[in-house]
Amino acid sequence: MLRRGSQTLRRFSTGRVFFKNKLKLALIGQSLFGQEVYSHLRKEGHRVVGVFTVPDKDGKADPLALAAEKDGTPVFKFPRWRVKGKTIKEVAEAYRSVGAELNVLPFCTQFIPMDVIDHPKHGSIIYHPSILPRHRGASAINWTLIMGDKKAGFSVFWADDGLDTGPILLQRSCDVEPNDTVDALYNRFLFPEGIKAMVEAVQLIADGKAPRVPQPKEGATYEGIQKKENAEISWDQSAEVLHNWIRGHDKVPGAWSEIHGQMVTFYGSSLLSSSVPPGEPLEIKGAKKPSLVTKNGLVLFGNDGKALMVKSLQFEDGKMIPASQYFSRGETSVVELTAEEMKVAETIKVIWAGILSNIPVIENSTDFFKSGARSMDVVRLVEEIRQKCGGLQLQNEDVYMATRFEDFIQKVVRKLRGEDQEEELVVDYVAKEVNEMTVKMPYQCFINGQFTDADDGKTYDTINPTDGSTICKVSYASLVDVDKAVAAAKDAFENGEWGRMNARERGRLMYRLADLLEENQEELATIEALDSGAVYTLALKTHIGMSVQTFRYFAGWCDKIQGSTIPINQARPSRNLSFTKKEPLGVCAIIIPWNYPLMMLAWKSAACLAAGNTLVLKPAQVTPLTALKFAELSVKAGFPRGVINIIPGSGGVAGQRLSEHPDIRKLGFTGSTSIGKQIMKSCALSNLKKVSLELGGKSPLIIFNDCELDKAVRMGMGAVFFNKGENCIAAGRLFVEESIHDEFVTRVVEEIKKMKIGDPLDRSTDHGPQNHKAHLEKLLQYCEAGVKEGATLVYGGRQVQRPGFFMEPTVFTDVEDHMYLAKEESFGPIMVISKFQNGDIDGVLQRANNTEYGLASGVFTRDINKAMYVSDKLEAGTVFINTYNKTDVAAPFGGVKQSGFGKDLGEEALNEYLKTKTVTLEY
Repeated sequence: MLRRGSQTLRRFSTGRVFFKNKLKLALIGQSLFGQEVYSHLRKEGHRVVGVFTVPDKDGKADPLALAAEKDGTPVFKFPRWRVKGKTIKEVAEAYRSVGAELNVLPFCTQFIPMDVIDHPKHGSIIYHPSILPRHRGASAINWTLIMGDKKAGFSVFWADDGLDTGPILLQRSCDVEPNDTVDALYNRFLFPEGIKAMVEAVQLIADGKAPRVPQPKEGATYEGIQKKENAEISWDQSAEVLHNWIRGHDKVPGAWSEIHGQMVTFYGSSLLSSSVPPGEPLEIKGAKKPSLVTKNGLVLFGNDGKALMVKSLQFEDGKMIPASQYFSRGETSVVELTAEEMKVAETIKVIWAGILSNIPVIENSTDFFKSGARSMDVVRLVEEIRQKCGGLQLQNEDVYMATRFEDFIQKVVRKLRGEDQEEELVVDYVAKEVNEMTVKMPYQCFINGQFTDADDGKTYDTINPTDGSTICKVSYASLVDVDKAVAAAKDAFENGEWGRMNARERGRLMYRLADLLEENQEELATIEALDSGAVYTLALKTHIGMSVQTFRYFAGWCDKIQGSTIPINQARPSRNLSFTKKEPLGVCAIIIPWNYPLMMLAWKSAACLAAGNTLVLKPAQVTPLTALKFAELSVKAGFPRGVINIIPGSGGVAGQRLSEHPDIRKLGFTGSTSIGKQIMKSCALSNLKKVSLELGGKSPLIIFNDCELDKAVRMGMGAVFFNKGENCIAAGRLFVEESIHDEFVTRVVEEIKKMKIGDPLDRSTDHGPQNHKAHLEKLLQYCEAGVKEGATLVYGGRQVQRPGFFMEPTVFTDVEDHMYLAKEESFGPIMVISKFQNGDIDGVLQRANNTEYGLASGVFTRDINKAMYVSDKLEAGTVFINTYNKTDVAAPFGGVKQSGFGKDLGEEALNEYLKTKTVTLEY
């Protein structure tokens, strides 16, 4: 019986597994998949004696070849293995020389002769992306979708002289989701699980345990690679069949139909589960019912009355547009000029000729910059056109976006006609009358400058912790959405206006965004209170106020990022110059927590954008709303499409994909230590992307008997109860000197009793609800554990008896070093107090440092010598002396040990999002 699904023989995801028997392998294939199989086989101890792959393309080697060459493995790049059906002698000799015991073909597009296939002792095994024999041939994944299969998967089989007909070694399967694409199946299952399966198959052979299960003839099919002419859509079918046809042909060769006399290809299909949105009718040849061009895409109808939607359309000239823009941008690619517009074009040609005096004739193909123009010439061109063309106002960016004369004239004409205006942002809000205002909250994914539903239409509820009610349904980003967001960010960085923008213009946009955050601070603070439970007054000052300050601070850094010159030894007499440049990394991913939703976004994204990167940000699943409002404001500020992308959803899906995505060059994460470790591992295994981590804390606060006690009580309470204790640098353990311990505890309890617990929108409230129900339950369990271990519960420890997720501010004393309370972070309003002997400075320091965390710390004393000694000895990224929680946008923030590494805020934060390039030249 074939093994499928979860019936694996060994698990490769939980650690390295070593076996006694190893083989000498020849890898025949290509691609990133081939590279990963090669690397994993070597890690498991097998010896790869030769890699046989395809020749370099455009001077660039295949990923498999690059990895093998780096390791010193012999690499052969044959364009073909046979001619006229006969094996090429030189190729066969080169292959036989490596002495392989098994051929492994992870992904191979070449035809390998049978005398090569059969040559090794153990023959050859091949990976195939289908559950054989259901779909054979090179288009197996496509046919899985086209045929509407509910199961997909892959096979590892023994090669024979048939076409995908050899005996099966092992198989794995997965479910096909309704809106899965070829890419989604490949990324989610076929790629990662296929790598593991190839390694497992090789080991089964090495151990002499590999089965050879004959393929049954029943159900065997073979469908060749579809040609474009065979991919035309037949409309008299159900919506599901139409959807399967379109998604199965996406991206190659592309399902198409005739619209207004030309072939139009459809991409990005999904079944429409919600009601059909309003739109403009569009007739399609052969369709029984007109489609609808809507703001979200093109809605198509099956013969069963159900609907599907496609996101993109491609025309015969290769131009691809969002389907929603069919009528505004899709039907013509060239504007025909009127007589008046021709006069403008001639005037502009004279202006170009005056600037490009070295060019004899200005032709349609003349490129402004390739012909010698510089930045000052851009200003001259814009000003001359304004002066000589009736006040026509262009922007410098218009020149950079259309550098060929023909393209520039097209842009000018569209500007004259008013057709070149930026498309207005369409936002579907959830509106609520609350806090004496109308709060308007976006709830969809924000990708490439547009709010859009998740690709598969999934949503989830975001909850108001004050009463447990649902605020709204938020789009639940899928792997497809993550890939779209990364692709948009990559295109914006490599090809868009952002990548060409000068640093001061980038700073201007950031200043404008800071202004908009400030202008909308009341609405943002209200959303923060609704979504996270933050007390409104605190949200105004800290959650929103510090976000504004952060963007203003980093906006000022945009044009001050500098390299340096280096006096290298060879500078004289050889006249060498060496200097460094600070450059952006590219696409950055940012994953933020739920305790300060907007402020954590600002801390990371402001530095990221100031450095010139583009970003994909995943807010915490339980607090997405201020991040999505931020996205709306970024459009109003003028940020180009694709620079900022926000994808709400789960860490297990969207967050994990970001950490594994090969196009992301940096990931910044704030959250728990356990998740941080997992992210760091994924970042390393995927493409060794740069990582900065701000993780858990158990910050010690030492209070000496010579402190100003009133201040120590007030600041100590703030150190624990600030933002309901949901504070990464909260004092996780207070060490109070014995002689003042009892008085300190008494005063703290007195002050707690004065605190008002209630609605965070009430201006007199001191203490709001915990962020979400699961967190409240965890805090209650934390208190139960403390009581069981013998700590003294002085006050609180219970849920407040009212709707919502409220917890009493809590105080524990008599906490000993071995207790759970002393070691683990609560991340809630729980004060953990331990007593230390009078005068025992080194003893209390040893206890304070006896933790794997090192985010922050504090000390209260009037003795400056003692304070400086303690600050030197405390193992933490931040030390507060006679104060606490005093962070500033100019001061670097970050931890040591298992509290992570890398810095937010301050100049040092910029270095997290920059790379240094050294340039050496001889002159």
